Amino acid sequence: MKHRFFNTSLIAGISSFLAFPVYAQGSLKDAGKNLGITAQRAGTTEANVSTVVGTVINAALTLVGLIFLILMVYAGYLWMTARGESEPVDKAKKIIAGSLIGLVVVLSAYAITIFVTQGFTQ
Repeated sequence: MKHRFFNTSLIAGISSFLAFPVYAQGSLKDAGKNLGITAQRAGTTEANVSTVVGTVINAALTLVGLIFLILMVYAGYLWMTARGESEPVDKAKKIIAGSLIGLVVVLSAYAITIFVTQGFTQ
């Protein structure tokens, strides 16, 4: 009972310090202007959709490449430390084959995306 009261009062105390009042000023008409001012202060500018999509695709491909590299290193480590046993070698071969298939699928999807988006921009 004491622990429950202590936990409840602790959570209430912390949340009262974290809860700040929010005062809405202006209207929705001012939101665009305020957003533009915030964007200028942050150093960002307006970008078209293709630039944003290209950045997202580039980040996703970088992540996929990193995952592929990690899987290949892990599979190579398994294979090198197998000491002639067939089970770890088979597991390593499956990881290598799966990661290569995944890389081919992702690169094919990227190529299709580039092909389709170039059709929209021209």
